[in-house]
Amino acid sequence: MAFVKRYLIPRLIQYFLVIWLGITVVFLIPRLTPNDPIMRVIGELRGRGSTLEPGAMDGIIRDLTQLYGLEGSWLDQYWAFWGRLFRGDLGVSFFQFPARVNQLIAVAMPWTLGLLLTTTAISWIVGNIIGGLAGYYSRKSWSRILDAIAMVVRPLPYYIFAFALLLLFAYVVRWFPITGGASLGAVPTFTWAYIKDVLWHSFLPALSLCVLGGAVTFQTMKLIVQNVNAENFVQYAKMGGVTEDRIVGKYVIRNAVLPQITGLALSIGQIFSGALITEIVYGYPGLGMLLYRAIVNGDYNLIMGITLFSIIAITTAILIVDLTYPLFDPRVRYK
Repeated sequence: MAFVKRYLIPRLIQYFLVIWLGITVVFLIPRLTPNDPIMRVIGELRGRGSTLEPGAMDGIIRDLTQLYGLEGSWLDQYWAFWGRLFRGDLGVSFFQFPARVNQLIAVAMPWTLGLLLTTTAISWIVGNIIGGLAGYYSRKSWSRILDAIAMVVRPLPYYIFAFALLLLFAYVVRWFPITGGASLGAVPTFTWAYIKDVLWHSFLPALSLCVLGGAVTFQTMKLIVQNVNAENFVQYAKMGGVTEDRIVGKYVIRNAVLPQITGLALSIGQIFSGALITEIVYGYPGLGMLLYRAIVNGDYNLIMGITLFSIIAITTAILIVDLTYPLFDPRVRYK
């Protein structure tokens, strides 16, 4: 019962508070931008050669304002937005009308989730294993070489590293495609040919995320292992004749990975944002490209819908990691 009151309930309150604050900020930010989606549509109609009478223009503006949920003051729009949100209705897209935001996100979401979940798991597992071994055998030459490489790679922005890989492997040696998530005209089917085609297109985006995410995990894990390796219980195990393999696996890495579980929750937000930027560089058909097009075209509904899913996904992942942490560290349950 004490665990529920002191650990579970405060985190659930924090979870819903963060979601509410995030959604509120997302609602306000697009309305502070100079882009007016209604006038953009009117401008496109005029650009196509359409002639609109003043009365007809007023009617179109009124209809579009009602359709896009931009009627009334910001407070009226805010309450209407929450009402649609509870009904699961995110409205229609401004620049892909009459497609609804739910439909567009449902099409792009599997691409981003597949890329994000795979690269997060690979970078976290591989980074911790290699970083743990490099931290324990820190005097080895291979450990120093890996640390030097990580120090060079880690500060690079996602878009710079992704663009460098794109130039090298897509333009120079031409081993991988330049853009897209699958070959042009490929029909999505659950066959090995289509799966291989998707993996071929996603290799460079996944590689950029794995290398940058793995470099961060590697360096963090190495520092933690070096600190744990200096603890008294490790030194006592060495003097007691415990085998080195057992010390590395059971004593050092097992204790060092506990802070990394918390770090995994904190890094999910950075990995998610990096995945969206990487998708834009590679033209990957996920939420990143969809968000970029929404921003360029001033699509309030689509921007809010994508950011809403991002906020919920990140906060939910952090909550799950936070709630499962006592299973890995029993000391939390007794506090």
